[in-house]
Amino acid sequence: MNIQDKIKTLAQLDTDLFGKDFLLTWEKSDDELKAILEIAAILKQMRDENVSPKVFDSGLAVSIFRDNSTRTRFSFASAANLLGLAVQDMDETKSQIAHGETVRETANMISFLTDAIGIRDDMYLGEGNKYMREVAEALDEGYEKKVLPNRPGIVNLQCDMDHPTQSMADLLHLKNEFGSLENLKGKKIVMSWAYSPSYGKPMSVPQGIIALMTRYGMDVELAYPEGYDLIPEIVDIAKDNAKKSGGSFKVSHHMAEAMKDADIVYPKSWAPFHIMQERTELLKNKDMAGLKKLEQKALLNNAKFKDWEYTEEMRKTTKDGDALYMHCLPADISDVSCKDGEVEAEVFEKYRIKTYHEAGFKPYIIASMMFANKFKNPVAVLQGILDSGAKRVRF
Repeated sequence: MNIQDKIKTLAQLDTDLFGKDFLLTWEKSDDELKAILEIAAILKQMRDENVSPKVFDSGLAVSIFRDNSTRTRFSFASAANLLGLAVQDMDETKSQIAHGETVRETANMISFLTDAIGIRDDMYLGEGNKYMREVAEALDEGYEKKVLPNRPGIVNLQCDMDHPTQSMADLLHLKNEFGSLENLKGKKIVMSWAYSPSYGKPMSVPQGIIALMTRYGMDVELAYPEGYDLIPEIVDIAKDNAKKSGGSFKVSHHMAEAMKDADIVYPKSWAPFHIMQERTELLKNKDMAGLKKLEQKALLNNAKFKDWEYTEEMRKTTKDGDALYMHCLPADISDVSCKDGEVEAEVFEKYRIKTYHEAGFKPYIIASMMFANKFKNPVAVLQGILDSGAKRVRF
């Protein structure tokens, strides 16, 4: 489809994204998720065709990363720059937060000329998404009381519950690989735990995947060793979505069995729900000794499941022996990034470039979420960009 046709498709969708934060995919309607995908695809095609989608002459996009990041940090910066916003990364160690500055105050102080705020807060179970909503309430008050000239939109760059920019980028990747969202119906995707030599990886990626992919009639299988459960309420969301979409949702505890006849596989480590609960309390209490003991306990338990590695032998049992391998990156690659890991080096190398394509959709998804938040009529704005003929590279 050309850009004009994609704009026409976007115009047919019934959405209410203007002025709304993007915090959890399951808070958005089917049409709203499709709109984010369409806007992302349009922005990507515009850049590919040397059309400048710069809709801001000035303004900030503020990033707050409370955990380490490479892909999401640079994706946020790229998305902001694509739309014409300057990026300011808020380093909490250099702020007044250590001196008692409240969330309410910080949110307003960073937002005087800000149009978008991206937040990553996935360290504390039960706290990350809550923090984002505290920031949102503070911004609502600041705008209502005329402290702020406009209310910045918040994009969840990963929390304890969901990683919507990742799962939506994954969905756009699948849409491109299989031709359409409709073609995903009946496809089997396996979201599987896999061994890692680290213990504290968030649950938000697998939770985001099962909560989103079950909306498209897919046969979603969640595989993990006994005891590596996710947040129960989010598993229930996946079950309900599968019923509504005509797909299926299954939990199993045998990786090799789960991979059989899969169209798509997503082997990815995460820390069990009960471990993350313990970890959160220890972090809150700044109990370093307790954290060290918990880490050792968790790593010893992980080591029981080193055979939960996606191998060439497993790959051959998937659909046509060539299921699409997905990963949010960085993957723990056996004998490359670690001795024992999530995936055999031979298998990862076969799909490595595909995972780069997968990651490459994230800047456009983030830009799309910002765009939809700021413009009441995104169709008219996108059409105006196209009609203007403005070039990104002018000479």
